[in-house]
Amino acid sequence: MSKMRDGGGRYAKDPSLPERDAEFLRLRKRGLAYRAIAAETGYDVKTVHEAVKNAMAAITEEPAQEVRQLELERLDDMWMAVMQVLEAKHFKVSDGRLVRLGDEPLEDDAPVLAAVDRLLRIQERRSKLLGLDSAQRVDMSGGVTYEIVGVDPSLLS
Repeated sequence: MSKMRDGGGRYAKDPSLPERDAEFLRLRKRGLAYRAIAAETGYDVKTVHEAVKNAMAAITEEPAQEVRQLELERLDDMWMAVMQVLEAKHFKVSDGRLVRLGDEPLEDDAPVLAAVDRLLRIQERRSKLLGLDSAQRVDMSGGVTYEIVGVDPSLLS
């Protein structure tokens, strides 16, 4: 299939793309993984992922907002599950037996540290979904002023 060109000689966007992308969003909203959407629609996973990502960024219509809200709710559920692991007591076990230090069971920090790592990943995903980590534009216009201290300016010419 050849690409269409507009009146200015540039490639015109395929008019069926918004409809295709909306279908990808609807399927994602139903909870389908990117691979499942690709298998169902006949597109490759990269195309599906890019289309969903771009559509969520570009489309301000209800389907995109609903998908974003669904993803945030899923992240909230994950956060709560991980918090339960983080707040629970964990004890060292070796060869199926509780490890003790004297009479007291020895606490295991590994599940707590793993939960903290998981919470950070959830937080990173939330920030990315909400666009909190997007690049900031910095104005670098202006000049540079040099000041030479301890030198007579008349001697510099």
